Order: sequence, then structure tokens, then C-alpha cells
Amino acid sequence: MSRKLKRAGLIFAATALSHAAAHAEAGFDASRRVFRLDGGDVTYAFKIDGAGLLQSVYWGSRLAAADPIDAPQARALSGFDVAANVVPQEYAGWGGGIFTEPALKVAWPDGNRDLVLHYVSHRLSRDGVSITLRDIQRPLTVTLNYVIDRGTGIIGRSATIANDGRTDVRVDQAMAATYVLPVGSDYRLHFLTGRWGSEWTRQERPVSAGATVLESRRGSTGSENNPWFAISQDGRSTETDGPVWFGALAWSGSFRISVDRDVAGRPRVTGGFNPFDFAYRLKPGERLETPIFYAGHAEAGMGEASRLMHRFALEHIVPRKGELPALRKVLYNSWEATEFAVDEAGQMRLAERAARIGVERFVMDDGWFGARNNDHAGLGDWTVNPSKFPNGLAPLISKVRSLGMDFGLWVEPEMVNADSNLYRAHPDWIINFAGRPRTEGRNQYVLNLARIDVRDHLLKQLDALLTNNDIRFLKWDYNRNWSEPGWPAADPADQQKLYVDYVRNLYWILAELRRRHPDVEIESCSGGGGRVDLGIMALTDQVWASDNTDPVDRLQIQDGFTQAYAPGLMMAWVTDSPNWVNKRATPLSFRFLSSMQGGLGIGTNLNKWTEEDFATAQRYVGVYKRIRETVQHGNLYRITRPSPDNATSTTLYVARDKAQAALFALTQGTHQLEPRAPIRLLGLDPNARYAIESMDGTPLGDGAPAVATGAYWMGRGIDIRLQGDFQGAGYILSRQR
Repeated sequence: MSRKLKRAGLIFAATALSHAAAHAEAGFDASRRVFRLDGGDVTYAFKIDGAGLLQSVYWGSRLAAADPIDAPQARALSGFDVAANVVPQEYAGWGGGIFTEPALKVAWPDGNRDLVLHYVSHRLSRDGVSITLRDIQRPLTVTLNYVIDRGTGIIGRSATIANDGRTDVRVDQAMAATYVLPVGSDYRLHFLTGRWGSEWTRQERPVSAGATVLESRRGSTGSENNPWFAISQDGRSTETDGPVWFGALAWSGSFRISVDRDVAGRPRVTGGFNPFDFAYRLKPGERLETPIFYAGHAEAGMGEASRLMHRFALEHIVPRKGELPALRKVLYNSWEATEFAVDEAGQMRLAERAARIGVERFVMDDGWFGARNNDHAGLGDWTVNPSKFPNGLAPLISKVRSLGMDFGLWVEPEMVNADSNLYRAHPDWIINFAGRPRTEGRNQYVLNLARIDVRDHLLKQLDALLTNNDIRFLKWDYNRNWSEPGWPAADPADQQKLYVDYVRNLYWILAELRRRHPDVEIESCSGGGGRVDLGIMALTDQVWASDNTDPVDRLQIQDGFTQAYAPGLMMAWVTDSPNWVNKRATPLSFRFLSSMQGGLGIGTNLNKWTEEDFATAQRYVGVYKRIRETVQHGNLYRITRPSPDNATSTTLYVARDKAQAALFALTQGTHQLEPRAPIRLLGLDPNARYAIESMDGTPLGDGAPAVATGAYWMGRGIDIRLQGDFQGAGYILSRQR
């Protein structure tokens, strides 16, 4: 045994002995050559096998510190499947006889494409480990980084590929990680699909031979597939019980997550950069870092898996100044009232009406800049339109601030119209192939942020906008995907770096703006939920889940969104009725109850409201402010999930300290005097006493107790009578001292 392994073995022994006191999370058993990570209720283990490959060993419920963890050496199944293809490798290079999805595929100038990665060394930290792998002959090194969260047991994995040689290396595929589940034939994959206006549709299918590929080739994340997955087990896993493995990729560009079952019957999940149209040249001494692929395990069903993911995002991903992100302010957005026809007087009138109902943030949407009177012109020219705002934005901002609200603005910095000063000056700044047609989407092109000059120009413009105006919020939009993904100014061998460098520079701009303007909050929007992922969430404060604001459709959209991401990060608006999507008319109270289950926004044309509308809104905004910490930071329990043919939803939000709960019950319609069972709550303190009140102020039904124990509300439940179409009810439960 080497000195290095002996020393690591002593570290493992010391941490195991002091587990109760120090709660050590990472260790290495030198005798078995097994690495072990513990966090929350999860243990994750892998080993160095006899051939020097990293082999997955265990991922599931937390084991005792003294429990031995190991796995047998994998053997060849036949001449068709040699040992390298059977070993459940943690990070496999494409070489040595593997046919499973590799994590890394490279090519050298001499035509060699064989890559076999063997263990070289490791370095333990308190909550993780860094592993160095190297090709058996060539000077290419891969550093695998593992870290486990102590609270949730969620693991973060990434890889850094380094060219240590004297010639170039072309990376053709670079994944962040491969996760391997135990052998089994009863697994089901859950994932989220969609399109514009219909995002966050939950899908499921068996995990079987043949891969399911979740991907975006769009240059950004995209609505078509979100980079999130969950895997349950048939007959064991439900919303409230059974094992679930889940994960999400922190990347806002083209991605791929491949889910398959190998020849030994093990599900494998491999995620990272999308290899479609991908090539990344590493010159001598250069490195490529992959995104982080986060993954976790739950034993109490899909609900617990969601809550663990929500908690992890709030505590470790989203920007925050304390332990948790700031609470989302009640927001008004002017788009539906004015569209492009914004001006100083009209926006001031809307601001006065918004302040009446308790709005805390007034956001002026598209139309305030350049020659922006429609979507054909102006993008790229981020200067105030002098005919609409002859004195700049200062008078409007001053008015908004005097009404007790902060001021926000819509921007779309990554785009340019052909009819703009920026495009006329720099037609070469867009993503394009030289000599080929330039496809427009929504009458606009995509700027090439991979270029440093474009990156610096955008930062300069946005920095000046925020420096010269008291702006506290940006709605950052992105309304088309890429076409003709070329970079003519770059060396042909480097042009496909566009897929990585664009996103890295987007992150850089956002990070630099946050550093220079720490009081400015940012919302990520992409024609709705087209760019929502843990990568963009690390640099923005909230996201726009969908342009579809129909309150019935939103029940299903929000159900899908919260499978993966925390409700407090999701903006949900109350908008006009009939809604523009389906021409469906719904009561204002129903629209509020639907939208209060995330970050509450109002996007209606307030100029058309009656006094009754204002009174209804004032009540619900006031109620929301009472419960928003519970909704945004608490634990979500999905009691009844909506489906495409039955938009009935019952959700419960319970505060972290269980002092408050907010219950929402909504239905698209009732039929045939159908009896409604009592709603049995979840997650309360069974020994505490809770008082209950309705959000609309109506009295409780006959015989309903005003105060009862958590055990009562969870055992007996609450009787809610809903009759008619588009009916909803909301209740607040407050723990009594």
C-alpha cells in the first residue's frame, strides 16, 4: 500500500471515529479503496477498482458510519462486453472497449481517439473529494470534483479537463458526471417538457434498454426539455413514499442528459454539454471546466425529492445576503396595459393605481428605449426614447419611489434588431455563418456574447443604465434561440467554442452587474420558461415560468415547475380576464389564489378595474404578504395534482418552523353533486394547536372547529365546499401559543 493511501486511510479512520461529534462528510477507506460521502439522509460511495477505474458502489439511504461499503470487481460478460463496458464507471473516457455513454471523448491531431482514464491521486476536504484521473499514455488529466450538502445530501459533481501535452486536443464530448443506480428493472423516469405557452409538462416512462435523451440544441436551456430528472420505482414510489433519485444540471446553454440501462441492468444518468455540433480545442496548458451536475436521493417519494431540491436551491444556489434569499416583492408589470405604447404620463397613472393595492415594485416593460414602437426596431439601443420620456426616466422613477415602490425595467440585452443603431454599426456582432442567410426570430438576431468586445459593450451599457437611474430590478428577457451558430471572426478550430464561451460570458456579465449594483435584483425570462436552470438561478433572483398566465393552465404549469424548482423563485401574475391565451374568463379571486403560490405579480390593465376589483386585490395582496415567507421559503406538499383533463389542485405550504401553513384548493369545475372528501393536511406539528381562517374572510362551514391540533387537521382534515366553475378557496393555519 502506498504512503498516500495509508495516510488517506488514517484520515478516514479519524473521521469515522469522530462522526457523532464532527459529523464528517467525506472519507476514504484505504483497505477497500472506497470513497464515501455522507450528507442529510444520504450515503454516496465509489471505489478504485483493480484496474484503476473509478467504479460506482452505492447511492441511497444513509448507512451507519461503521457499515462496510464495497462492490465486487466487475468482470467481462463476454467477448461482446469486456470488463471496461461492464464496470459502472464514475467518469468514463471513450476507449478501452466501452459502448455505454461516455463522459469524455477526445481526439488528438494524430487521429488517436482512444481514452482510458485511471486513478492517479485524490484530495479530501470536509464535505467532498477531488479525484485526479489521467489517460494511461497520453498527457491528458481529468479532475473530478465531488461535494455533498450536509443538510440535504445533494451531491454536486463536475470535471475539469486539462491538456498537459505539447499538441492540441479536441474535446468532442464533455459531461459533468455519470450517476449509477442499483440494478433493477422497475424504474420509471420523470422529466419536464414543453413549448412556448405550454411549459413544465411532467412526463414519465420506464427506464429500459435504449436511452432516453433529454436535451437542448438551442444554445440555451429551452422549454422543450428542462435539465432536470427524477427516477422512481414502480410499486414503491408515490408522491409521499418510496425511493426517488433526482438531479438537475446547472447550465444555461445546450445540454444533454442521457438516461439508459446498461448491459448489467443498472440505470445510468450522464449529463453535461450537448455533444451535438460541439467541439472544443484545448491548446497545450488549457483547461475546460464542465457545469455542475447536482443529484440527490429521497426515501419519502416525489414530494420529498422536490422539497430537498427546493431547500438546496434556496440555501446554496440563489443569490442571498443571509441564510435565505430575500422575499419576493409584490410586483406590477405594465405590459398588458400598454404594450409598446409607454410614456411618462401613462406609466405614472398605472403606478398610482398599483400603489393602491399594495404593490411594492413597479416594472415598466418593453417600449421605453431607442426606436422601440414595435418588435421590429430598437433592440440593441439601450438609451431612453426622448419622445416618450423627454426628461429621461428620472421623473417616472421619482414618482414611483414617492408612492412607496421601487422601480424596475425590462431589458433584452442579448438581442439586436436589424433596424437599430447597434446593428448598423456592428453587423458582424451577431451569431452567423459568413455568406449564409441570417434567420430572424421575433424580428431579431442574437448577439455573439462569446466575443469579448460584445460582452464588454453590453456590460458598459447596462452599467451606465443602472448607474444613472435609481433602478432596483431588471426583467432580463431572451426571446429567441440560435440559428446559424457560427463565429466567423474566430479560428475555424475554435468556432464551436461558441456553445461554452457565450454562456460563460453571460454569467460573467450578470455577476459583474451584481457586484457593481448589489441592490439590483434580476429576473430571468426567456419568452416564459425557456431558460430556467440552476445555472441562471445562481445569478438571478427569480424566474418567469411561462408567458401563459391563464390561471387554470398555470395550475399545471406551476405543478410541473415545482417538481424541480422552488415556488419562491417562480413569478406568477394575475392578468386580465378573459385571458389572451384561451379567452377563458375567470373570477379575480380565482386568479389571485392561483398566482399567490409563487412570487405574486399583477399584470392586468388597472385602468379598466372597478372599485370592487381594487377591494378584492387589496385583500388578497394583504393576505399574501402575511403568508409569503411560508409560500416562498416553506415546504410544499402537493395533496391533489392537476392533470390535463382535470385542473383540480390542492397545495399546502408549511413554514419551516411549522408555525404557519397556507392551503390552496382550486377546481376548474364541479360535476354531478360529486362528494368532496375532507382535505387531510401534511407536515404540521401534530402536538401543536392551529387556528384556521379563510383568506377571503368568509366564515368556516357549520361545525368546523376554529382551532384544533395538527394531528386533527392531518387526520380528520378540512371540509371545503366548492360548487361551480373556476372556484377556489384559501386558508391560513396559525400555530397557537
